[in-house]
Amino acid sequence: MEEFFIVAVGVPMILFMIFVAPTWLILHYRSKRQINKGLSQDDIKDMQILVDKAEQMSDRIKTLEDILDTQSPQWRQKL
Repeated sequence: MEEFFIVAVGVPMILFMIFVAPTWLILHYRSKRQINKGLSQDDIKDMQILVDKAEQMSDRIKTLEDILDTQSPQWRQKL
């Protein structure tokens, strides 16, 4: 019975400690290091592009609302 316990529990635990745990720790701390670095230059550039597009969309929506207010003053009440 004791031998079965050693084989059934011990072998998987040893394999876990040799292969899985070190890989897990390496990947964990690598991702932590990348998070601590902050945004890369490409990320910053992409964010700025998204901000510019959001501002353009906001301007377009404002323009469309102004046009609708002029042509159909009651359009907001129909929503």
